[in-house]
Amino acid sequence: MIDTLSQPWPWFVAGPLIGLTVGMLLIVGDRAFGVSSSLQHVCAAVWPGNSKTLQYDWRSKGLWNLVFVVGIGLGGLVAATLLTHDKPVAISEATRADLAQIGIFQGRSLVPTEVYSFGALLGPAGLVVMVVGGLLVGFGARYANGCTSGHAITGLASFQLPSLIATAGFFAGGLLATHLLLPALLSALL
Repeated sequence: MIDTLSQPWPWFVAGPLIGLTVGMLLIVGDRAFGVSSSLQHVCAAVWPGNSKTLQYDWRSKGLWNLVFVVGIGLGGLVAATLLTHDKPVAISEATRADLAQIGIFQGRSLVPTEVYSFGALLGPAGLVVMVVGGLLVGFGARYANGCTSGHAITGLASFQLPSLIATAGFFAGGLLATHLLLPALLSALL
């Protein structure tokens, strides 16, 4: 039996659930899905300001985008408050040793508290990873005309060549960051 409260969901449960998103979008008549575009609709609805990017008819994109973003926030709140546990997360010993070499001692949470906590946010590693990294991810999502979820889920499902190229770039960048950039950065900052 899957212990859903103390471990990440396995691929054979989470993958098909994510895949059903494409079918749901076809039912509601939308072919675009992504976190960055949904957040763009929220920003356009709440405060478009003088930005040309945010001055458009966000109502024509459907209410589901706004509900989706609210659901992300509520899901994070539920996970942080109701799904906490005392069991250690199942991580291989080799991974624990690799993380310890760069100053991350993964314990009982899904994310390393040395980098992802309010206390760590005020230190140099937290500022670089969360603030600078967040700005780069936001810029990259807009520059690529979509985020990983938009390109990899609906873009690939609708056979879009730009989404295939973007997804290959996301994976290549993720491997590069995981194996070269992040260890060097965290070793220097932690």
